[in-house]
Amino acid sequence: MGVNMGLPLIVALCCIWFTGMAASARQMKSPSQQIRTKLLENGLGRTPQMGWNSWNHFQCDIEEKLIRETADAIVSTGLAKLGYEYINLDDCWAELNRDSKGKLVPKASKFPSGIKALADYVHGKGLKLGIYSDAGTHTCSKQMPGSLGHEKKDAKTFASWGVDYLKYDNCYNKNISAQKRYPPMAKALLNSGRSIFFSLCEWGQEDPATWAKSLGNSWRTTGDISDNWDSMTSLADLNDKWASYAGPGGWNDPDMLEVGNGGMTTEEYRSHFSIWALVKAPLIIGCDIRSINNVTLALLSNKEVIGVNQDKLGIQGKKIRKDGDLEVWSGPLSKNRVAVLLWNRGSSHANITAHWPELGLKSTRAIHARDVWAHKSHRVKGHLSAGVASHDCKMYVLSSK
Repeated sequence: MGVNMGLPLIVALCCIWFTGMAASARQMKSPSQQIRTKLLENGLGRTPQMGWNSWNHFQCDIEEKLIRETADAIVSTGLAKLGYEYINLDDCWAELNRDSKGKLVPKASKFPSGIKALADYVHGKGLKLGIYSDAGTHTCSKQMPGSLGHEKKDAKTFASWGVDYLKYDNCYNKNISAQKRYPPMAKALLNSGRSIFFSLCEWGQEDPATWAKSLGNSWRTTGDISDNWDSMTSLADLNDKWASYAGPGGWNDPDMLEVGNGGMTTEEYRSHFSIWALVKAPLIIGCDIRSINNVTLALLSNKEVIGVNQDKLGIQGKKIRKDGDLEVWSGPLSKNRVAVLLWNRGSSHANITAHWPELGLKSTRAIHARDVWAHKSHRVKGHLSAGVASHDCKMYVLSSK
């Protein structure tokens, strides 16, 4: 049952999240950029996409057996039931040359059964298949052709195979503006005869948050992530400034999850997953699910954290205060709730406090605070305070129940 903090909270939160962000985003645009507010109406991406992608762990070392086994694993681990539905091929799935009709050809040595058979297998598991191409002459590996100039044919090919998702990269682009190269594929997908989620991997070079909403369901706001603390935290910061542009149907994308790949500590991975959830980033797993350990599975399977990410209100949370290495991030949720993250980016344990006024709450109000990692609740008044370990976080959902 829903709870009610009243209209003052909603008004205050809207002021905090939208007024400041819209103003700052306007200052960052160049005069030649035009904000397109029309949303792509393909019916997809009403909440941030969830799934798995091959690149972070496997790079070009992919083949159909791996993809089938990953689909099996995402079901057997219970991840599919939590919403992880896309099984996405990244670069290197196709032959270097197109066929005599100009069509992309699956690499025979890696995908001998073809992509349609693979899609059928994935669909048989109740999942969806994603694929990869590039808005240039070649993909980033330069091991397969890009789709520049072949958008209609490639979109039709993907649809005929039963593909459900396209990640569209930005390499070998002939120095043509992304705002000219991405629309043809967006149109081609809409005319392909199949609903295909469109993920623009433009790296944030031309501020796609300001123009991609009419083209795709998500757009990269940053360069590629690496499996380390500095990379993850820097991408979180870069993505934060575009918070006002995200919403149901179109999401800011600070790149895929590295959770479980081994380059960060458990505490750092918890921060990684928590921040991505709070800012409504796509939750695309990048580790080998077939050999996932219990700690990683527990992080990726936290229903309450996933619930923050998949909240129907669809407002991206943002950084609301920074005191050196101690930060407070927050965002409104449906049913008049508020998500709060206390994040310690420093090298030692520290206490972090979030005060009701900065969260848009009346300072005298007693609030129900749900710790979504500890799965415990308590009543607090005036402020929320916790001790947080180095590089770790505490995440709460506040309500008046």
